[in-house]
Amino acid sequence: METAVSIALGIGLSAAAGFRVFVPLFALSIAGYTGYLELSSGFAWMGTLPAVIAFGTATVLEVLAFYIPWLDNMLDTIATPAAVIAGVLLSASVITDLPPLLKWVLSIIGGGGIAGVIQGATVLTRLKSTTFTAGIGNPVVSTAELGGSVLTSLSAIFLPVITVLAVGLFAMLVFVITKRFLFGRRVTT
Repeated sequence: METAVSIALGIGLSAAAGFRVFVPLFALSIAGYTGYLELSSGFAWMGTLPAVIAFGTATVLEVLAFYIPWLDNMLDTIATPAAVIAGVLLSASVITDLPPLLKWVLSIIGGGGIAGVIQGATVLTRLKSTTFTAGIGNPVVSTAELGGSVLTSLSAIFLPVITVLAVGLFAMLVFVITKRFLFGRRVTT
């Protein structure tokens, strides 16, 4: 049961990385530093005071940068691969009691995959916002992404199983919306 919860925790934190890269890293770092979460071997450094300070600083800079209209779209090109990498690291840092091969396969596919799906949805949302509002609506999108990341990070830490179920539903919703965005509705006669 502990392994299943750690996998759910990793998936939940990875999903949060799809909204904002550093928010879940900061949350995990605080949880590790305070002793609330046990970090996987090789990832104990994430629960140190220097890591808390570094992730906290990166979080503040990332949040502020996404409120600058021209910079937010440019940051998406960097944030997309960074979110996938963060998703992999977040999952690997909390998945315990599994053989290394299985742990990394789950982290890459599950953690990196869900972070990529969520990040892709945020990129499409920002693209639509930029297109339809000339960037004026982007701060609203940035605020929603920040809220999503904070909420998902905290719920993943405190309610990991419920969070992974919610993330699964959200991923299905993203798939349906993205399919309609890219391919439109099919008209049947």
